[in-house]
Amino acid sequence: MKRNISNKVLLLTLLAFMLTACKTKKKVVVVVPPATDSVVVDRKKSETLQLLRQKDVAFTSLSLKGKAILDINGASNNVNMNIRIRKDEGIWVSVTGLMGIEGARALITPDSIKVLNKLQGVYLKKPFNYVHRFSNKQVNFKMLQAILSGNTIGELMTESSDLQLENGVWVLQGEQAELGYRVLFNTLLKVSESNLNDLKSWKALKVVYGDYQNMNGALFPTTLSINSMAGTQKINLKLDFSKVESNVPVEFPFNVPGKYEVIN
Repeated sequence: MKRNISNKVLLLTLLAFMLTACKTKKKVVVVVPPATDSVVVDRKKSETLQLLRQKDVAFTSLSLKGKAILDINGASNNVNMNIRIRKDEGIWVSVTGLMGIEGARALITPDSIKVLNKLQGVYLKKPFNYVHRFSNKQVNFKMLQAILSGNTIGELMTESSDLQLENGVWVLQGEQAELGYRVLFNTLLKVSESNLNDLKSWKALKVVYGDYQNMNGALFPTTLSINSMAGTQKINLKLDFSKVESNVPVEFPFNVPGKYEVIN
């Protein structure tokens, strides 16, 4: 009898643990107040730019996990994504299918891009400027880092940019060499949409943010939609992060098996 009771207690404990472990933590989303046309602003452009920059998330590292819908030229896949960022050093990405099989891994640094395609057994290694095939030549590592973290892009936050209130929210726009840009902020003074366009080619990048969550006193967007177009090449990525952490230890495991084929 005692053994049966013990077995029942053990079973109930195990079941409780499984239910707890499988429970997804619900995101506490900060509501964005509606815009109003009656906003009155009496400050210099430099002061407003500084105010907008102060809303950026300060971090030494980021660890982001969530689900994504990846669409490349009309071919769509539901995947899980794990993104790790070590500020100004590297961005590590792992893409896993819903069955738990990792399909690809990437490591991006300020001077290189490495991609491991595990499904096809191939490996790509290129200098960072390889991304300019799909984007404007002025896009650099720090811009990519800012886009993924929902922060302002430092190169654009200058007084040479046009900064105006439109429909109750700030809009930053202008041109730098061959790069045209238009950045919208919401009433929380966070970036809500970024548009980067190459003025001399059919290359465009649009990023839309939403569902802001408090992280160490700052607001971090837990959903983002990235739309990239370069000629006939179209890539759409919708991310919904279920877990966001900052200033935690992050590793960038990236080993290339000897049997993998190097591709160009």
